Amino acid sequence: MAGAPIVVHALSPTGGRRVTLRRRLLGSHILGIAYDDRSLVLLLQRAGIPDAALLLDDPSWVEWRAGGGHQWDAA
Repeated sequence: MAGAPIVVHALSPTGGRRVTLRRRLLGSHILGIAYDDRSLVLLLQRAGIPDAALLLDDPSWVEWRAGGGHQWDAA
């Protein structure tokens, strides 16, 4: 599998960031929209990732696109 399995996409003009998860055999699917670190962790936990909060700064697990990690407001 190439790249991190969790992708936090660019900030939406209407707020929040889309979160996708890539699974080796199932492909990529959208988990939902996160509005802060807390809602991101909840989305990941619902997807079956129990220690999600510990993974947010690990680039082998999470790819933060456009805006960098933990940025939830427009610059």
